[in-house]
Amino acid sequence: MRFRRISPALLASAALLSAGAPVLASAQAGSDPVRIRGTIVRVDAKTLVVQDRGGEVVSLARPADMTVSEVYPIKLSDIKQGSFIGTAAMPQADGTQKALEVVVFPEAARGTGEGHRPWDLLPQSTMTNATVADLAAAPKSVRGGQQLRLTYKGGEKTVVVPPNVPVVTFRPGTESLLVPGAKVLVNAQERDGTPTALRVTAGRNGFAPPM
Repeated sequence: MRFRRISPALLASAALLSAGAPVLASAQAGSDPVRIRGTIVRVDAKTLVVQDRGGEVVSLARPADMTVSEVYPIKLSDIKQGSFIGTAAMPQADGTQKALEVVVFPEAARGTGEGHRPWDLLPQSTMTNATVADLAAAPKSVRGGQQLRLTYKGGEKTVVVPPNVPVVTFRPGTESLLVPGAKVLVNAQERDGTPTALRVTAGRNGFAPPM
């Protein structure tokens, strides 16, 4: 696999599901980390094979210290004032952001990757990791959704969350998640010429990590 490069500004975003563990501690020597979204084809003690969303099959080395996290759905109503969240979103003409997904961080992960930056879920998408300062009903054009005012060091964003947008959280995962057919988000890096999985975020029973 030819890894596409991701700028250093995105390294903090790669920690989204690492429960606050430092990204650079996993990076070591090698290329910049990348994100691979796809489906597990095959897995064993040393190898993880994933078909990415573009159809390419990628074989990754699986080190002993590879982290596994489980992502699972929660309700829109679980977003509270004071929650620390991450949201991939699309910039709107009025200056707001329209959420593509929302991750509600466990309290232990509060502050992970705080800020606003580009993201690679869709072309032109962004990622905002911030605290929910205020929340209210979304504009009438977005029936049943929420509008969030997010604050982070140095700025704030207004994010509209439609009612059909995935809202998730995460917890430490187990080996039982790593089965053929599981939907995953893999943070990977080329080490000594070998694509290597640093951490895997997986859904259970076909649930796909939406970020």
